Amino acid sequence: MDKSKITSFLEGMPKTELHIHLEGSIPINAMWELVQKYNGTGEVKNIEELKNRFNYTDFPHFIETWRWKNKFIMEYEDFALIAEEFAKDMIAQNIKYTEVFYSPPDHKPKNLGTQKITEAVRKGFEPYKDKVKINLVADLVRDNGPENALVTLNEINEVKHMGVIGIGIGGSEQDHPPEAFASVYQKARELGFRTSAHAGEAAGSESIWGVLKELNAERIGHGTRAFEDEKLVAHLIEKQIPVEMCPISNVRTGVVKNILEHPLKDYYKKGMNVFLNTDDPKMFNNTMVDEYSAFIEMGFGLSDAEKLAMNAIASAWCTEEVKQSLKNEINNYFSSNNSKI
Repeated sequence: MDKSKITSFLEGMPKTELHIHLEGSIPINAMWELVQKYNGTGEVKNIEELKNRFNYTDFPHFIETWRWKNKFIMEYEDFALIAEEFAKDMIAQNIKYTEVFYSPPDHKPKNLGTQKITEAVRKGFEPYKDKVKINLVADLVRDNGPENALVTLNEINEVKHMGVIGIGIGGSEQDHPPEAFASVYQKARELGFRTSAHAGEAAGSESIWGVLKELNAERIGHGTRAFEDEKLVAHLIEKQIPVEMCPISNVRTGVVKNILEHPLKDYYKKGMNVFLNTDDPKMFNNTMVDEYSAFIEMGFGLSDAEKLAMNAIASAWCTEEVKQSLKNEINNYFSSNNSKI
């Protein structure tokens, strides 16, 4: 297959993304604007130096850079700016539906309230609501512990009507096992929130088991290192638990050596419910087209790409009406364009 034709096909394909972080999706020009706004040019003198900041030796280095970047998000209006740029980027990529993480706990030291952050984010999305549907998933940030996570949970419950549909825990997985958050997840379910949890990225298969057994999470964020336990892989396949895979992210943070060694290939072949996501695209310099292209480079075809796209839709937390609309778009696109490849 002609690579340029495949790229063009993937660019036009309607897409769904379920694992992407708002604060990791700030376009470089907007990020540079924020750095200048908050006098950060002593640390990065120009936009090229800023780009170079987003190279990582390992996962802890990535977390360190994440925190550094957050120094330049200081006001509610910054969230509105980020959200607007995010929505425009989704539209440009032909992403029709997305569930985006945002991390209110990271900004509490700046006296920024969860509810007002949520309002600002929704304000940024609002002008683009007819072109892309965006739901919010609050990252409770495991580094701050379960007590603070519970506080954030109660705060997002007050603004649930703004499209906050679920929760997750990101952050330093290797230092903060999931089991401590069991009661928080139980409370989240009681409040009507859907649940995901980062696991199997910076920690191994035991972290994924913890998320499944103790948190009863509906979806697994990453799940990269499930292969360390064959019983776990079999369990994920048998139960068809959705796994939010982020292959390029895993390479950028050193979780996987190179894209061709990513376990996604085996998981998909074995029948695991996997789908593609970009995670922190402006920090990893990747797009959904890059993710699908990498998947095809692993030896798959466009029919496999279609299967992944459908897996994402089936695993989404939107209404059945929205799901059906997304499925129809995919079906129509493939039936209308497949002959051109």
